[in-house]
Amino acid sequence: MTDHAQKLLNGKILIVDDEPAIRKFLSISLEASGYSILEAENGKQALEVAALKQPDMIILDLGLPDKDGKDVIKALREWSNIPILVLSVRADEKEKVQALDDGANDYVVKPFGIGELLARVRALSRIYGVENGNIQETSFENNGLKVDYVARSVLLSGEAVKLTRKEYDLLCLLTRNAGKVLTHDYILRELWGPAQADQAQYLRVHIGNLRQKLNDDPSQPSFILTEPGVGYRFIRQD
Repeated sequence: MTDHAQKLLNGKILIVDDEPAIRKFLSISLEASGYSILEAENGKQALEVAALKQPDMIILDLGLPDKDGKDVIKALREWSNIPILVLSVRADEKEKVQALDDGANDYVVKPFGIGELLARVRALSRIYGVENGNIQETSFENNGLKVDYVARSVLLSGEAVKLTRKEYDLLCLLTRNAGKVLTHDYILRELWGPAQADQAQYLRVHIGNLRQKLNDDPSQPSFILTEPGVGYRFIRQD
């Protein structure tokens, strides 16, 4: 077993459920199996705890009081590969497929047997224990620009920058790969899907809009450098 797998088997699990009785039951059962427990009762709290405490796994209810659990999964997947086990009363196949497509790693329907749940937790620990770190950086900061991936906010010299969803997604992709050349095809596939992989002009428009909002002069760029005929590179100034 790898060191990281052992870490998961004896690590922190974040339980996200709005029912105190469920959280208490899960906490007792998981602690008896050697895990330490973190808790959250809604989606906002779950994202905050995940970012600050960096658990090794999340057990997530979908029916949260402030937002749907699938939205929590999608938000987490913007900055983390942490294993997510959905625990929900929603037994419909479409719900299961959607949660898994959004980034969940497993799905257990309530009511559940604690033996099965613990087995699923152990299985995820074994499978994802071979990964070299599930938590990615939660923010990017360089040359006066700060991108907070958890809060989905962008600041330039302390001032908020208003971006469209696609502009924000493009900036996240570039900053997460700062210093690397990303080809036109790669960016288009990642953000718009394979059907748009040959639409380089479409990408140029979004790059232009993003540069304008970041006050980035393409002739003397501070952030986005064009690699002629290839793609773009986000400049990292250490």
